[in-house]
Amino acid sequence: METSLYPESTAEIARKRRELAPKPLEAFRAFSASVFADGSLPGKTKQLIAVAVAHVTQCPYCIRGHTQAALKAGATEQEIMEAIWVAAEMRAGGAYAHSALAIDVMAHAHGAASA
Repeated sequence: METSLYPESTAEIARKRRELAPKPLEAFRAFSASVFADGSLPGKTKQLIAVAVAHVTQCPYCIRGHTQAALKAGATEQEIMEAIWVAAEMRAGGAYAHSALAIDVMAHAHGAASA
């Protein structure tokens, strides 16, 4: 039998979370409901943002949950895939932007070596 890197989220796991820390779980659920409620941004848009963020944070549970929530909120498969592409671009863009740090170190290392 193959063991998954990420166990399926089960009722037993949910029960254990609730048993171990009921107050924080209650607060987290209230916070989550507040965050994803329609506001200045509609819930569908918030779920699409969550799909993108879940891909950047690489949380498989979040990817599954927020993809399901986005579909339930009326997002199309095309909208979900576009959100994922935004995440991919931002992740790659972050690496590109932070290359300035490596370039700075290299510039100072070469300056120090020739001094």
